[in-house]
Amino acid sequence: MDQQASGQPTPRRVAQLLGQGAKSWYVYLLHTPALPELAWRGPLGKRWPGILRRIEKVPAGDYPTPSLPSDAANGAWLYRDNVRARLRRPRPDAYAHAPVQLITPSADRFLSERLYDELEQWVPRLTRRTLPAGHWIPRTRPDRLASWIDDFVTSVERERKRGAAGEGRENGVDGPVSKAADSPYAARFGGQLVLVTGAGSGIGRATAFAFAEAGARVIAVDRDAESAARTAETSRLIGAPEAWAEAVDVSDEQAMEQFAAKVHAELGVVDVLVNNAGIGLSGSFFDTTPEDWRRVLDVNLWGVIHGCRLFGRQMAERGQGGHIVNTASAAAYLPSKVLPAYSTSKAAVLMLSECLRAELAGQDIGVTAICPGLVNTNITATASFVGVDAEEERRRQKRSTRVYGIRNYPPKKVAEAILRAVALNEAVVPVTVEARGAYALARFLPRALRAVARLGPSL
Repeated sequence: MDQQASGQPTPRRVAQLLGQGAKSWYVYLLHTPALPELAWRGPLGKRWPGILRRIEKVPAGDYPTPSLPSDAANGAWLYRDNVRARLRRPRPDAYAHAPVQLITPSADRFLSERLYDELEQWVPRLTRRTLPAGHWIPRTRPDRLASWIDDFVTSVERERKRGAAGEGRENGVDGPVSKAADSPYAARFGGQLVLVTGAGSGIGRATAFAFAEAGARVIAVDRDAESAARTAETSRLIGAPEAWAEAVDVSDEQAMEQFAAKVHAELGVVDVLVNNAGIGLSGSFFDTTPEDWRRVLDVNLWGVIHGCRLFGRQMAERGQGGHIVNTASAAAYLPSKVLPAYSTSKAAVLMLSECLRAELAGQDIGVTAICPGLVNTNITATASFVGVDAEEERRRQKRSTRVYGIRNYPPKKVAEAILRAVALNEAVVPVTVEARGAYALARFLPRALRAVARLGPSL
């Protein structure tokens, strides 16, 4: 325990000790004579599988084994034989001579994360990861554990080979770590399976890279197969243990259903879904044809609906939480006389996100609506301008691209906001200054916002 200058335990450490003492209630029970054995061989052993499913959401199947009651009863003596003895006579030579990876579940009902503080003094090199899950992670998240173990073993072997070749430690890092070790979100997203749509460019590509740098496994989805492949390849280079590219049109319901089934069968359940794919369209309401409306709503709204419905359902059925990010826009709450279709699609995404967040909150699945403002991406160069001829459309595309270029807000900052929003489980995130200002106007001065809408394009 840390000590103050006076030699007294600090209040923080005392609180941590008391907290762990409360979590360790089962250890006290296991020290009672005969009672643990009787409980395990009797009602507790029979009901334990159901208790795990209800409280810890451990999936049903071949666990626990039929021999659990006798196994647990025979193992109860281990606590009585070891815990008190080790507390009374701690071993000064309990030192690991090999690199160690420590994986701690943040929602553990029995063991506090603080219990493992300062373990680095007992190992030559310690890599620590935190998993947002309960106590039985080998059963509930075997995919994540397998990915982290593979990454750790690979890095240890790579370090060992460098040492044998006399190269020393890379970049002065003490211990075998992956490229994701420098990311502030490595402990949160390392090994997670993250799917990003519209990942071929702009915000989607930057988001895929940000998760890759945090050590996540990345699925880059885009209509353009080559762009998706480039994103996946770069993701592997900058830290993703694995990355895949898929060419999918998010507006195609059947294609999305087949894709979701393929991901589930081959890779498991997605931990973070980023519905980012979108297209731009500008023009007055009466110049916007039904076909224009269908095209915008199919991608910007139905693409999000397909992603939430298919991958969100998988998260809910798994019962281990997750997070969905939907890219909306400042246009979702900032009306404009020249963006009726685009603003409507994004406003629908914002409300869908809020409704879904309420529905999934009880299942530990967060939902975030990201609302960028003027971000320097290629959406302006590919946006459609209705009600004008081809030459005028090209001129407006160039002008919009120039305006966004002058603002020059990088997609990388939006990606950073997305990772932060997932980590903090934020609901609505206006990203740029103009997006935050418009959001404040929408909440507190809606009449002023309506006056602005008459002037020209929204953000």
